[in-house]
Amino acid sequence: MKKIDLLIHSAEQLVTCAGPDGPKRGAAMRDVGIIPHGALAVSGGEIVAVGETADLRARFSAAETIDASGKVVCPGFVDAHTHVVYAGDRIDEFEMRIRGAEYMDIMAAGGGIAATMKAVRAAGLEQLVAESRARLDAMLRLGTTTVEIKTGYGLDTAGELKMLRAIETLADTHPADIVPTFLGAHAAPPEFKGRTDDYILLVIDEMLPAVAKWYQNSKFKIQNSKLFCDVFCEAGVFDAGQTRRVLEAGARYGLTPKLHADEFETLGGVSLAVELGAASVDHLDVTPAAEIAALAQFATVGVVIPAVNFNLGSTHFADARAIIDAGAALALATDINPGSAPCPSMPLVMAIATRYQRLLPAEALNAATLNAAHAVGLGDRLGSLESGKQADALILRANDYRHPAYQFGQNLVKTVLKRGRIVV
Repeated sequence: MKKIDLLIHSAEQLVTCAGPDGPKRGAAMRDVGIIPHGALAVSGGEIVAVGETADLRARFSAAETIDASGKVVCPGFVDAHTHVVYAGDRIDEFEMRIRGAEYMDIMAAGGGIAATMKAVRAAGLEQLVAESRARLDAMLRLGTTTVEIKTGYGLDTAGELKMLRAIETLADTHPADIVPTFLGAHAAPPEFKGRTDDYILLVIDEMLPAVAKWYQNSKFKIQNSKLFCDVFCEAGVFDAGQTRRVLEAGARYGLTPKLHADEFETLGGVSLAVELGAASVDHLDVTPAAEIAALAQFATVGVVIPAVNFNLGSTHFADARAIIDAGAALALATDINPGSAPCPSMPLVMAIATRYQRLLPAEALNAATLNAAHAVGLGDRLGSLESGKQADALILRANDYRHPAYQFGQNLVKTVLKRGRIVV
């Protein structure tokens, strides 16, 4: 009998979300890999076996056991698109939108991203880390064990590097795995109003070299973790040509492309994303059918973010149903940020996606775990409960995996394990 560190046993459903190499597509999205009366064997922070309880109990002797009777065990959630590092809030804008103001109008008037930029520039590193850690703690309690975090609220070289240092500090001190993304091209700051091309030159000629230098001395480089480069490709922000210039420059420094695209208007961002081999293209609220069909032919993951639409009071959502039916890889994310999505909850995102985007609960769970892991370049390490993968798992106060999408307004996560260690 082999000795192991931990055995979670007697789960009503052990949900693996396991699949073949790469993200799930099409019909595979409806399979979450349920093992009734399942068990999970863990040693050294990795999964050594999954299977029926009787089988694993006969094979392993565990230093610690957890009885999951009547409960679901599933992978930890992966949040593939966030702006969780910021200072302050934008609650005044929330009230302005209730009164009828549009998001892009607020942004054009100097609010939105620029308002958070001012708060981030004024905040010290310790304040930025402390405020952001509290949000990460909330996300962890809601089952998120891996988080992509973007910069984009400094909008000058010093501010963007401060955000990267905050992201690195959080990665050193928080249980969640953190994936960094440089988003210097989030918006042109007020000092570059009317000079967007000049700001793009600053991003390319000054920010990117400084970011690449920071990365070479960061814990992410030491751990061989990717650094991504993202651009907000949107009308009134950055056009497709400017987006291409930044992403191609980032690639020369070894940064993997990502894109914000088609949130309000379509500028060809999806075609650009697949051409450049982007890990993901995110939002997709107004993506045409032809571009969805093109996305299905490539490895780029489409990330949809329904909490934004919900928060903005919109009845229009990205056509996630069409994305899956076309055979493209789909992931879900919160986009947690102070303006358009102050939402830490992947279960709430799943609940919205099932109702407004017609995803089945199985599709929503796969999109929030394995596919989201592939969207941040970690699908080979986490996102599913399979032998050899990192032991990131949740124990839910439910006897059926569909409950997190079915029930909303409460937290069904009882226990969170990260690398086989209980962190909640």
